[in-house]
Amino acid sequence: MDVDALEKELTLAAAVTRFEDLRLRDSLADPPLTRAEALELLALGEVIARKSGYGRQLTVRSARTAGASWAEIGSALGTTRQSAWEAHQRWIDGQAAQRGQVGQIGFDAEEAATARELAGDTGS
Repeated sequence: MDVDALEKELTLAAAVTRFEDLRLRDSLADPPLTRAEALELLALGEVIARKSGYGRQLTVRSARTAGASWAEIGSALGTTRQSAWEAHQRWIDGQAAQRGQVGQIGFDAEEAATARELAGDTGS
């Protein structure tokens, strides 16, 4: 199962629905999953993790836009404000690095600067 192709093919909702269907069958083992289905279940778990991760940083941006502090964001994520801020900085850097790559959109210099300005520092 090609996880990259599956990621492009499925929305998060579709991946979760298929994952849940296969996971239920796997837990009941009636009928047992085929080899292909077991591999699909593994790939779907990775797709869900990836897509959730993308959405996580976009939601962090939304929380900052709405005035949330890094302490509040860290608490919502079950981590420290420093860890939440650092993860968001890595995401911004990753978006900037993607710019110009085939098949990627990424941030241009102005968008990256705006994102860093919104992120501020861990004290805000």
